[in-house]
Amino acid sequence: MALRSQLLKGVLDACVMAVVEEQPVYGYELSQKLQAIGLPDISDGTIYPVLLRLQKNGFIRGEMRPSASGPNRKYYFLTDQGQAELEQIAAEWLEIAKPVSQLLKRGGGYEKDR
Repeated sequence: MALRSQLLKGVLDACVMAVVEEQPVYGYELSQKLQAIGLPDISDGTIYPVLLRLQKNGFIRGEMRPSASGPNRKYYFLTDQGQAELEQIAAEWLEIAKPVSQLLKRGGGYEKDR
């Protein structure tokens, strides 16, 4: 699990911004959405520091809104700067993910070619 956590840590900001891009969400809802798409290791304790960092960097903004089921909730929105950052991360991810996936599918086959 430690390796999975390290890999996820490198792309978590992009995952969070991608969810927020789809629709404004509050913290707990965000962690539920990430878990629903197959990232079960994401807890509230992981999400809130990421949200704070993204907000500090100007990639998202928070807005308090009333909740039908309790106190107000802070919803997060992607900023224009965040949209540009997400597009750049997505492009870089594709450049890295494709060759890494090809190498891993070969099972380290490049060593066999020597």
